[in-house]
Amino acid sequence: MKVDQKGNVYCTGPGGFWIMSPDGKHLGTVLTSELPANLAFGDADGKSLYLTARTGLYRIRLKIPGIPPPGNS
Repeated sequence: MKVDQKGNVYCTGPGGFWIMSPDGKHLGTVLTSELPANLAFGDADGKSLYLTARTGLYRIRLKIPGIPPPGNS
């Protein structure tokens, strides 16, 4: 699970990855061709979400950047 700068939570789940608001509302599911195992924000602006799966590595660009790991802000 990862969190963006607005507090939205991104987690892998049935069909792809799910996005939940800070108050727990399901904002949407992004369907993927294979079930992701893990995800992380990346790129210099933090607006890319990388997903790992059994046979591939995927990237999706987002409008909201993720929270950088400690020491990387």
